[in-house]
Amino acid sequence: MDIPPFHVLEVVRAAQALEATGRRVLHLEVGQPSTPAPALARQAAADVLQRDLLGYTTANGIEALRRRIARHYGERHDVDVDPGRIVLTAGASGGFVLAFLAAFEHGERVAVTEPGYPCYRNTLLAFDRVPVGVPVGSETRFQPTPALLDAVAAGRGDRLAGLVVASPSNPTGSALRADELAALAGWCSQRSVRLVADEIYHGIAFGSAPPTALSVSDEAIVLNSFSKYFSMTGWRLGWMVVPPALVGPVDRLAANLFICPSVLSQHAALAAFEATDELEGHVHRYAENRRIVLDGLAAAGITEVAPADGAFYAYADVHHLGATSTELCRRWLDELGVAATPGIDFDPVRGERFVRFCYAGAAEDLREAMGLLRSWVAENQFRSPAPGS
Repeated sequence: MDIPPFHVLEVVRAAQALEATGRRVLHLEVGQPSTPAPALARQAAADVLQRDLLGYTTANGIEALRRRIARHYGERHDVDVDPGRIVLTAGASGGFVLAFLAAFEHGERVAVTEPGYPCYRNTLLAFDRVPVGVPVGSETRFQPTPALLDAVAAGRGDRLAGLVVASPSNPTGSALRADELAALAGWCSQRSVRLVADEIYHGIAFGSAPPTALSVSDEAIVLNSFSKYFSMTGWRLGWMVVPPALVGPVDRLAANLFICPSVLSQHAALAAFEATDELEGHVHRYAENRRIVLDGLAAAGITEVAPADGAFYAYADVHHLGATSTELCRRWLDELGVAATPGIDFDPVRGERFVRFCYAGAAEDLREAMGLLRSWVAENQFRSPAPGS
């Protein structure tokens, strides 16, 4: 089976190879916090290792954690969620596996935004579902709209079975407002299209907190994770909230595919909910990092950047530099030791115009990286526009 690569991991490998030669690399490529799991989570993990067998749980995870997640929706979004609809997963990635298999049949068409997280598209392809690109740009704040979906559906002449949205999104950081999310949910409901909402970056916002899709639809599949806001990427634990009709199918799939999520991670995650002060401190740091990167890019003449409402990314239009983003990222890594991700990872059509910068790292590293880019752009003026621009 020929599945496209996850390009950011190719960049990570190249950066690691460069570091192995003794070169210093400033990492703005991989989308993960540079902080460890909360102290309370790490202590809970240490404690449970001493007292617990850590045998299998049920396929949907320990009840105490599912109840705590349900409580979280009430506290943060004023939404009442039945814990029986919550399924703990092997990261949000495991949740997408379960969602795509349970909600869509072989050959069905599922809309995904371009740009968007590449693993939606690649996972759908792996399961013989058909990803349908929805081109989004600055005119819609890099989010889909009912009008765009109508145009895509009319252009293909075949119905959509699903729509995947992300708010805040990867790679742009753009978030859907309540009215925009409600309009998309209404469009899906009227056409029997399954809405799948990726909310993995909830908690990391630089203005109003984005609403959950659960506030506008009881039929949406919502996915979240302990990776980003909770700073627990390597613990590989996420969750999904599924509509009542899919509880049984998802539970059976989870039991057969995964048996259960990591038990150690589940106990740590339960404690992580009590680490609010530590976690909010990370968000304040991301806000300052965001300022450093946006100001630094502007100083380098890179001024067309997607709305960075949340998450920890700046998705910048670099086509005026006259080279593809793949070439730029290669040169920046080789010549400057600055690792960033080419937009082709997120948009197979227009991605060579864009570069994604992750600002989850240390502020001093980001300042240094922006200074290096500013000097490099001033010294390197290409003669021709990037191909496809």
